[in-house]
Amino acid sequence: MVVMGHVDHGKTSLLDFIRKSNVASREAGGITQAVSAYEITHSGKRITFIDTPGHEAFTKMRSRGANIADMAILVVAAEESIKPQTQESIKILEESKTPYVVAFTKCDKPAANLEKCKADLTSAGVYLEGMGGQISFQAVSSKTGEGIPELLDLLLLTAEVEGLSYDPLALASGFVLESKQSTQRGVEVVVILKNGSLRQGDFIATHSSKGKIKILEDFQGKATKELYPSSPAVVVGFEAMPYVGEEFSSGKEIDISVITSEANSKSMASQQKGEEGALNIALCASDAGSLEVLSSIVRGMSEERPIKIVSEGVGEVSDKDVKLIKNIGGIIIAFKSKVAKPAAALAQLAGIPIISSEIVYELVKAIEDAVINKDKVKIAAEMEVLAVFNQERMDKQLFGGKITKGTLKNGHRFEVIRAGAVVGSGRVANLRIGKKEVEEVGEGSEGGLYGGASVAVAVGDLILVKDTK
Repeated sequence: MVVMGHVDHGKTSLLDFIRKSNVASREAGGITQAVSAYEITHSGKRITFIDTPGHEAFTKMRSRGANIADMAILVVAAEESIKPQTQESIKILEESKTPYVVAFTKCDKPAANLEKCKADLTSAGVYLEGMGGQISFQAVSSKTGEGIPELLDLLLLTAEVEGLSYDPLALASGFVLESKQSTQRGVEVVVILKNGSLRQGDFIATHSSKGKIKILEDFQGKATKELYPSSPAVVVGFEAMPYVGEEFSSGKEIDISVITSEANSKSMASQQKGEEGALNIALCASDAGSLEVLSSIVRGMSEERPIKIVSEGVGEVSDKDVKLIKNIGGIIIAFKSKVAKPAAALAQLAGIPIISSEIVYELVKAIEDAVINKDKVKIAAEMEVLAVFNQERMDKQLFGGKITKGTLKNGHRFEVIRAGAVVGSGRVANLRIGKKEVEEVGEGSEGGLYGGASVAVAVGDLILVKDTK
C-alpha cells in the first residue's frame, strides 16, 4: 500500500496514527524524504504501507513506490484540495494502473471543504463513488482518529475485490526500496517482499549485486529468521549496494551469477574532471535514493547555471572528497550524510566549504547562493589574489593581488570566490601599496590587503566587493 499526495497534506501524520507512532515530528523539515515502509495488522490481516515524499524534488521516489505497491491511498487535504503533487500522483497511479482509494485528511480543520475536493478531483479525472465513478473515498482526521478504522476496512475490501494473493512456498522475490553503507554492518538494504518467504541464510541477488543474508530484520528493526509476502525488511549481506528499484530473488539454491558492481564505501560513486568557469560540486548522500534525488535536482540546475558535478557517492563525506575539491576547486554538498572527522579537519584547513543539510531544498538554496553570476551582480571591486604573506590568524590575514575591476577601499566587506563559488567572507582593515598605507587601490594597480576572513585566502582566489547601491 503506497501513500501518495502533495507535500504537507498529512501522509505521514495519517500513518503515525495508524501505527501509533510519531514519525512526522522526527522528519527533518517536517517532510518525509525517503521511501519508508511499515506493517500493521487490522481485522487479523496484515497491511504494509509505503510512505513516499510529497516534495516536488522526489518524483522518482513516488513513481517507484506506486510501481512496487499493489494498491495506493491518494491523500488530499480537505482544506486545500488538489495541488501540483496531487495531480502528479494521480498521473503516476493511472500510468502504473495501480488501484487506489482517496483519503481526505484534515477533516477536523475549520476550512475543510469536502464538496470542493470532490469536484476538483472530478475535474482532474478522478471519478469517486456517487459522482459517476467507482473510486472509493473516506474522510479522516489524523488528530482525532475519526474515519481511520473505516479507511482500513475500505483498504481490505478493495484488496479482496482486486483478488490480491501470493504463494508463500515460492522463491522469495520483491524490490529494493533503499540501500546504504553502514560503517558497523556494511551494506544495509531495505526491501519489500512481494512473493515467497525470505529467510536468514538464503542467497539473495539483484542484477547488480549478490550475497547471503547474514542479518534479517523486520520494519521495527527486530531480528527475525523468516518474513512473508508484503513484509518490509532490512537485509545485511549484499556484497555491494544494489540499485534502488531493482527486483531481487532469494532462496537456498538460486542462481547468483549476476553482474556485480565494484564495491567500496561508495559503490554508487562516480567521478569526473572539473570544468573551468563552472561551480564544481561533489555530492554525498546517506543512501542511494537520496543521492538519486539530489543528483537529479543539481543536474536540472546545471541546465541554467554553470554547475558541474564532479563526484557523487553514498556514505559519509571523506577526506577523498575533500582532496578532490581541493585539487580542482568547488564545494561539497552533503544530503543527510555525516562528515568524517579527518575530512572536516582537512576541509577547514584547506578552506573547502561543506554544505550539509537533511532538507533538500535548503541544499538547493545553498547551491544557488554559491553560484556567482557576474552578469547579474554589480561589482564595486574585484581583486585577484597573487600572493599570501601571513595567515597565522584568520582574523589577521595579509595577502596581495591585482585590482581587476573597480576600486577597493578600507572598510569594504568582501566575499572570497574560489572556482566560481562563495567560500567565505571578510572585511578590509588596511590597504597598502608597497610599504605605504592607503585608503584605496584602484583598477589595474597592485596592493596588499590586511584584514579578517572566515576562510584561509589562497592564491588564485577572487576578493569580490558587491555594489550595494
